[in-house]
Amino acid sequence: MVGREKKKAFNRIKDQISKKIAGWKGKLLSNAGREVLIKAVAQATPTYTMNCFKLPDSLCSEINSLVGSFWWGKKEKARKIAWVSWENLCKSKKEGGMGFRDLKAFNLALLAKQGWRIQQSLGSLLHRVLKAKYFVNSSFLDAQVGKRPSYI
Repeated sequence: MVGREKKKAFNRIKDQISKKIAGWKGKLLSNAGREVLIKAVAQATPTYTMNCFKLPDSLCSEINSLVGSFWWGKKEKARKIAWVSWENLCKSKKEGGMGFRDLKAFNLALLAKQGWRIQQSLGSLLHRVLKAKYFVNSSFLDAQVGKRPSYI
C-alpha cells in the first residue's frame, strides 16, 4: 500500500519530464542537442526531490526508459532499436558511454551525502529534528525504520 502511495506522490516528476520530452520530439535535433537536453533538463528535473527523498526504483526505471526512448529517437508508435544498453550509455565518456545519469544510483548518492551531513553536523537543525523523531536513543547509523515513517 505504501509503495503505491509513494509512487503516486512522486509521479508528478515523471509527468513533467514526459511533457518536456514530448515537446522536443517534434523538433529535428542532432545527437549533441538531444544529449544537452537530456543532461540539462530531463535528468536535472528530479534532482531537488532526490536530494531529500528516495524515489521508488520503478519510477527511476520509467524515467530512464523515457529518456532512453528520446535518445534513440523513438516516435510515438514507431519502435527504434536501442543499439547500446542504458547501462552503457550511463558510463562516462572516457569509458565509452555518454555520461548520462542512472537516476537510481544518483538518488542513492545524494541521500548518502545528506546522511554524511547529518552525521557531521550534530548541532544542525536537521540533525536535532531527525534525532528527536527517529533515533532518540541511538546514532543515525543505528536508527531503525519505525511504524508509518515519513518518505524522508
